[in-house]
Amino acid sequence: MKKKIALFLGLLFAANISYADLKIGVVNIPAVLEKAPQAEKAKKRLEEKFAPRDKQLVAQGKEIQTMEEKLTKDAATMSESVKANLERDILNKKRDAKRSQQEFSEDFNASRNEELGKLQRRIVEAVRTIAKDDGYDLLLTDGVIYAKDQFDITAQVQTKLATMPE
Repeated sequence: MKKKIALFLGLLFAANISYADLKIGVVNIPAVLEKAPQAEKAKKRLEEKFAPRDKQLVAQGKEIQTMEEKLTKDAATMSESVKANLERDILNKKRDAKRSQQEFSEDFNASRNEELGKLQRRIVEAVRTIAKDDGYDLLLTDGVIYAKDQFDITAQVQTKLATMPE
């Protein structure tokens, strides 16, 4: 019995020694995403790519609003056929605008997800580089509720991202 206790204590002591040399770090990915220079560039690329379509959608909305105002204002003086044609035109334009808005949203989301995926891959690359260069045994990201500041390497990752080429 004493041998089993001694063996258990010996193993417990050996396990504690091996964990004492473990180098652990924590990365706050949302903070990195927020401050990454690549994120700002991606946002600008998206704005440039989708600004013309956004302006077109706004123009469609104004045109529909103008037609509705005309219908409301002049409905009493319009003949039934003119009024019906205008209502049909408004309905068709609303349908087209809704379809255009939906296509715009789908294209924008696909492009945004693509840009986010590229940025996330670059962040993972930066984290792995830091882990290898600085000799980390374990780096944690999501799901960490609390970590001492000494373990937080988020600033290092942000600095590394800033120095990485496009």
